[in-house]
Amino acid sequence: MTEALIIDAVRTPRGLGKPGKGALVNLHPQHLAATVLSALQQRNSLDTAEIDDVIWGTSAQKGMQGGDMGRMAALDAGFDVRVSGVTLDRFCGSGITAASLAAAQIRSGMEDLVIAGGTEMMSLITTISEQERAAGFKSLMMGSGNARLAARHPQSHQGVCADAIASLEGIGREALDAFSLESQQRAARAIREGRFARSTVPVVGDDGQVILDREEYPRPDTTLADLAGLKPSFAQIADMPIDAKGTTFRKLINLRYPDLKIEPVHHAGSSSGVVDGAAALLLASEGYARKRGLKPRARVVATANLGDDPTLMLNAPVPAARKVLAKAGLTIRDIDLFEVNEAFAVVVEKFIRDLGIDRERINVNGGAIALGHPIGATGAVLIGTVLDELERRDAKRALVTMCAAGGMAPAIIIERV
Repeated sequence: MTEALIIDAVRTPRGLGKPGKGALVNLHPQHLAATVLSALQQRNSLDTAEIDDVIWGTSAQKGMQGGDMGRMAALDAGFDVRVSGVTLDRFCGSGITAASLAAAQIRSGMEDLVIAGGTEMMSLITTISEQERAAGFKSLMMGSGNARLAARHPQSHQGVCADAIASLEGIGREALDAFSLESQQRAARAIREGRFARSTVPVVGDDGQVILDREEYPRPDTTLADLAGLKPSFAQIADMPIDAKGTTFRKLINLRYPDLKIEPVHHAGSSSGVVDGAAALLLASEGYARKRGLKPRARVVATANLGDDPTLMLNAPVPAARKVLAKAGLTIRDIDLFEVNEAFAVVVEKFIRDLGIDRERINVNGGAIALGHPIGATGAVLIGTVLDELERRDAKRALVTMCAAGGMAPAIIIERV
C-alpha cells in the first residue's frame, strides 16, 4: 500500500465574519477556495490536468456556498476542466474529513494526486433569514421535525452544550478564562515570530490589489480582567423557547441529564471566533511525488472517526484521539504536538485533563479562540499549522482532532518524512 504524502499546505488569513466588518465579506466563497487552490498550483508547478480530485469541506451549503464548491472553485482557479470536485459536510469536522478521504483514495491506489481542504464564510451564515435560522435549529437540534429522533437523541445549542459539559465536569470559568488568555498570547507570539508565514497566502482581488494578508480576529492585548468582565454568551439562549411547546435548549439537555444544573461560563472570549477563510492540502502517492519531483513534507499515519453522545455534542475528541492512536499503534507519548479545535475552551481543557496532555504540546500557536473558526476549513488549517510547527521544532508526529455537531469527531495523525 502506497503512503499518502502531504506535499504542501496553504490557507488564507482569517477575516472577521460579520457583514460590513471583515475584509473578506464582499467576496464570493469560491474566490477564497480558488485562492488556496491557485497557490498550491503555483507553489508546486502542478499540471492541473493530473489532479484526480478536489475534496472540499463546507458545512453551510446554501446560497453562495452551495453548488459543489470543490468543483466550482477548481474551475474558478483556472484548473483543467478534467479536474473533478466534491463537497462534503461533517459540520466542524469537514476539513479533517476531506483530508482523510483524500489520504484513503491515495493509500488504496485509486488516485495519485488529490487536493483536500475547505471554505466557510461565516459572514454569509449570519445573513440567513430568521425563518431559515429557526428551521435550521429545528433540523439540526430537533431531528428535522422527526419526533422519534428528537426523543431518542435531543440535541441542543453548542454553546449551551459547552456550558453543560463544564458544569458536569466541574471545570470552572477561571480555568476556562486562563486557557482563553493563553490562546491569545500564543497566537500573538506566533504571528509576531512569523510562524504562520509559510502557509498563509494573501487574498487578492480581481484587480490585483491585496484584500487581506493578515489575521483580523486576534486580540493580543486581551487580559484576564477583560475576560472576567465579559457576560456569559449562552445564559439567555439556554432558556429561549424554540417551539410552541416551550421547549428550550436547556430542557433538551435536561431530558437526558435531568439533575444537571447548567451554569453559564462561556462567553465571546472563551468561544471560537466567527471568521471567513479557506485552506487546502496537496496530497500525492509516493510514485507520483517521485515522478514529478515533489518533495513530501509528511505522511498520513492513520485516520479515525467516532461518534459520542449527541446531547452533550462536544465530547468526541477524547475517544476519537484514543481510537486513532490505537489504529496507528501509538500512545500519547509518541505524539509531539496536538491540535484540538478550540470550539469552546472546555473542549480542550477536558481533552488535556482526560488524556494527561502536557500543555506545552497542545495548540502551541493558539487556536480558534484567538484566531477564529471558519467551520469547513478549520480542519485543513489545523493540519497545515501543526505541520509547519513540526518542521520548526524538528519534531516528528502530530495528532489533530475536533468536535463536530451531532456528537462526532474525526482525527488524524501525521508524521514528517
